Amino acid sequence: MTTVWVPCDAAALSVGAEAVATALAAVEGVTVRRNGSRGLLWAEPLVEVETEHGRVGYPNVTPELVEEVLAGSAPSLGVVEEHPWFARQHRVTFVRVGRIEPTDIAAYRELGGFAGLSRALTLTPQQVVGEVTASGLRGRGGAGFPTGIKWETVRTAAADVKFVCCNADEGDSGTFADRMLIEGDPFSLIEGMAIAAYAVGASEGYVYLRSEYPHAVTTLRRAIDIAYAHGMLGESVAGSGHRFDLEVRVGAGAYICGEETSMLDSLEGKRGEVRAKPPIPALVGLFGRPTVVNNVLSLGTVPMILADGGTAYGALGTGRSRGTQVVQLAGNVARGGIVECDFGTPLRTVVEDFGGGTLSGRPLKAMQVGGPLGAYVPASHLDLPLDYEAFAEAGAMLGHGGVVLFDDTMDASAMARFAMEFCAKESCGKCTPCRIGSTRGVEVIDRIRRREDLEANVELLGSLCTTMTKGSLCAMGGLTPMPVQSALTHFPEDFGLAAEGSRT
Repeated sequence: MTTVWVPCDAAALSVGAEAVATALAAVEGVTVRRNGSRGLLWAEPLVEVETEHGRVGYPNVTPELVEEVLAGSAPSLGVVEEHPWFARQHRVTFVRVGRIEPTDIAAYRELGGFAGLSRALTLTPQQVVGEVTASGLRGRGGAGFPTGIKWETVRTAAADVKFVCCNADEGDSGTFADRMLIEGDPFSLIEGMAIAAYAVGASEGYVYLRSEYPHAVTTLRRAIDIAYAHGMLGESVAGSGHRFDLEVRVGAGAYICGEETSMLDSLEGKRGEVRAKPPIPALVGLFGRPTVVNNVLSLGTVPMILADGGTAYGALGTGRSRGTQVVQLAGNVARGGIVECDFGTPLRTVVEDFGGGTLSGRPLKAMQVGGPLGAYVPASHLDLPLDYEAFAEAGAMLGHGGVVLFDDTMDASAMARFAMEFCAKESCGKCTPCRIGSTRGVEVIDRIRRREDLEANVELLGSLCTTMTKGSLCAMGGLTPMPVQSALTHFPEDFGLAAEGSRT
């Protein structure tokens, strides 16, 4: 009997994994098991065959290659966990992804699952929050706000009901870590939310999951049902006497609902619009009650922090950026996928060693880091470390950890225009700087691209960006100037300007 693993992750399915699984299952003596993707998206469908030496990986398998895979004669990566691309990573949040069947709760336990929750339940809620604070965990959704401070605010707030909400509305281009964690290891998110609920005194939780992720929705709902059946959710979580109910709510395709207050409005059945702050959601959140709002990666990391202790996680990383960063490599990249490494790792290591440079083979021109509202980082900044503060000093942001590569054929002025156009289309429309500023931004950049009155229009663009940054209600309008200004700063020639010319 031969056991083979075929990913059921959406990325693998998109390139034919289901047909490969069907072909393998049709062979007598073969048992097919389904796992989340290991994150080597450049190798999908990646079929793994169990051997006495470990699981041997065969990349880019098609149904026609099944016979060669089973015979061991197809091109191989060797034992997957020993492959340099995988072995050089430091997986903490993604430690189980790709190794088990996503909804196999017994396998989850065998690989350390629920150890964090078990330990948390032996501590007081204040002590649990203390562990998270000691870990230095910061929000992985983009803002980088200290998770422990947010939890303590909710814990000490007086209310009859409190909530824990997971923002899984992963709409940034070049980001897919939330989806992959949910599709590959959903119990880690469930466990993290249960720990958060115990720590802050919440009895209800919601995962706001984007409608474009149907496989993630199905997997997470199945995992929640299994967690209820095993007593890890419901009236008495793990026999603790603490009640916590959890359900999935599917979004309706609005990018702005990735902003926490818009998400809360949507959860309440309203049109997703940004709320003015204060009050902050930690005090007045879902249905006016204190609410923890965290990203998938933040909550999915909490179980490991509680299992090993906050100081152990805090020992990783650099400066105020503690732990590991899950980087998503996409765009014009030779080897795209998930790379998890300690904070402080140079961008060059991620882009060149793991990513292998551009897929086109042409020189790297820029990387957009942190989603469509992130800065364009020039190739000359490849030695920039993965660090919140280092990126901020360079006029950029880490955001959700997406890194999209562009070669030397990129037109920075066209990308700057896209940023304004994207904002105009996705704005909730509540505040004028975002709604009107982005529309005017497209018009001004069009004039610059036509080389009309360059000096005056570049100056106008700078004023417009300042207004949007300082006057917008949320990061939608507040961060749109970042890709525009970085493109103009680092690639003025694409705007018809001399290198020493005008800047915004």
